[in-house]
Amino acid sequence: MAKIFHPLLALIASATDKELAKYVEYLKHENKILRARLPKQVHTTHDERKTLLKYGKAIGRAIEELVTIVSPATFYRWVREEKNGKPKPKNAKGGQRKPEEIRQLVLKIAEETGFGLTRIVGEMRKLGIKISRQTVRTILKEHDIEPSPDRTSDSWADFLNRHGETLWGCDFFSVKSVTTKGIRDLYVMTFLCLQTREVFVTESTEHPDSAWVCQQTEWFIEQTKEREKKPEMIIHDRDVKFTKEFTQAVKHAGMKTNPLPKGSPNLNGRCERFIETIKLECLRKFIIFGKRHLDYLISEFVLYYNNHRSHMERDYLPPVRNREPETVETLKLSEVVVKSHVGGLVKSFERKAA
Repeated sequence: MAKIFHPLLALIASATDKELAKYVEYLKHENKILRARLPKQVHTTHDERKTLLKYGKAIGRAIEELVTIVSPATFYRWVREEKNGKPKPKNAKGGQRKPEEIRQLVLKIAEETGFGLTRIVGEMRKLGIKISRQTVRTILKEHDIEPSPDRTSDSWADFLNRHGETLWGCDFFSVKSVTTKGIRDLYVMTFLCLQTREVFVTESTEHPDSAWVCQQTEWFIEQTKEREKKPEMIIHDRDVKFTKEFTQAVKHAGMKTNPLPKGSPNLNGRCERFIETIKLECLRKFIIFGKRHLDYLISEFVLYYNNHRSHMERDYLPPVRNREPETVETLKLSEVVVKSHVGGLVKSFERKAA
């Protein structure tokens, strides 16, 4: 015999108001986690909507705090349609309802491209399927998809996937140094490829003026000009050291600059993360004696970082590599060599050359 009471119902039935509030709060967060695993849009069937309406209307205005599968406005529209309108006949205006395969194809194009009605009709026509704009509109409306173009906002992750190999981040950081004039701040510029994680760090200076910034930018451009996929855009924060002369130098090289919004350090988080890495793993382990000492330490660490240090986002391999390592079942200790970097501060493990 099927169970009459679900364990959750028994739990709720015996709970106090305070306990119920805790249960609801837990279920809301659990639902949020589950929704994060699903596509951006979840389409409901007619029967599913009837079920949601049946239980949602009984809750009243509290549904606004609970509903997550659609917006409260959509839920209230369902209520109005159920109350005022009769369901449309399948063959409205004498037309034939499109086969389910065609309807699914329209939805797939809409969800994966963000195209509007005309573009969707064009894609379908290229596939040999004649369909009207009104039919496409009806199919989208039935699944609560806005028929206008660019329905979905472009996420930062989508932007990185499109431009990752040619998109570079740029930032400054400073290091305390002991000089004949006392303790001074030395500044360097960092350029980092947002997809490969390869990094370039410039020579240091006590005076990061506009001329120095332009000189280091031109050095970076010179280092990357022979690449198959050259840098096309440099993102940076709104530090005053990024002057008009810097922008002009970048544009002169055929690239674009993209100043980030104020108060948004996470948008250049990969650069920030590298700066934290080089400071924690290298620079803070030394007393820096002047510009030459700092430039040497940075150049040695950057060489290690690009060619030997593993990165989780690079499938646990270095940013710069000529080929993928051959996978083996086992490896003898005699076939492994330990290499030291930055004066023995950090080490990497490599296979011995055959």
